[in-house]
Amino acid sequence: MPSIYTHQSANKKRTFFLFFIFLIIVIGVGWLLSQYFGNPSILYVAVIFAVVMNILAYWHSDKIVLKMTKAEPADKEKYRELHNIVENLSITAGLPTPKIYLVHESQPNAFATGRNPDHAVVAVTEGLLEKLNRSELEGVLSHELSHIGNRDMLISTAAVVLVGFVSILADIFLRSVFFRGFFGNNRRGGGVMMLVGIVVAVLAPIGALLIQLAISRQREYLADASGALLTRYPEGLANALQKISKDSTPMRKTRTSTAHLWISSPFKKGFNSKIGGLFQTHPPVEERITRLKGLKI
Repeated sequence: MPSIYTHQSANKKRTFFLFFIFLIIVIGVGWLLSQYFGNPSILYVAVIFAVVMNILAYWHSDKIVLKMTKAEPADKEKYRELHNIVENLSITAGLPTPKIYLVHESQPNAFATGRNPDHAVVAVTEGLLEKLNRSELEGVLSHELSHIGNRDMLISTAAVVLVGFVSILADIFLRSVFFRGFFGNNRRGGGVMMLVGIVVAVLAPIGALLIQLAISRQREYLADASGALLTRYPEGLANALQKISKDSTPMRKTRTSTAHLWISSPFKKGFNSKIGGLFQTHPPVEERITRLKGLKI
């Protein structure tokens, strides 16, 4: 059913735009460092790093995400029903069957990653398999396959690597400015550059937030609609989202940098929900359910 996937070219442009913005930011930080330390070679190193990280994000971001989430290949015999559902939905969608991974977490959740449909991965948590019935599981998996069909997994996965690297680079810059300001021999202009360093360090996570927001919200609505068209049963995904949102099981290991990949925010009640509130990468569940129930299929 390839006709339900219509935004491939737009997502490809967004991906290259993200890479371009990342390149500009890293070069800008490199230029600031080279000016402050009076060493032009720092700029050259920043350019090389930017190019290398762009290549890494394109070719290996999926492997990095799988390692960050500690996902493991789902055994085909032990998880036969899961494999059957993914294979059947892939055939219906006209997509290659993706690799299937399992995340050892009790919270029901799932995500898709990979640079294109031929190199795609769908990962689900143990909690998702335990707490959802078959129609609900089909709804979630159709949503993730729709991310693959719409080709929006690359930009979402690459954002994890690129945004994380920008934040680290900004932190290094800030520490370098403070170190030189307090212990360096040449303090000329140190106050100004220290202020610039603080501004950069503050803006980096804000920039990460804006990138994640721009990436995630519309892609979730689109994947919901495409997934519902794939199964011809919007109630399955709607019921799954209801169950997932009401489940208060915390995810033991999660990061704000990967939160936008999951079908629902992994941050639940308590301290993490406050942190997750700063990174509202998902549309309100109530709105998603309302849209699903309003679909005419």
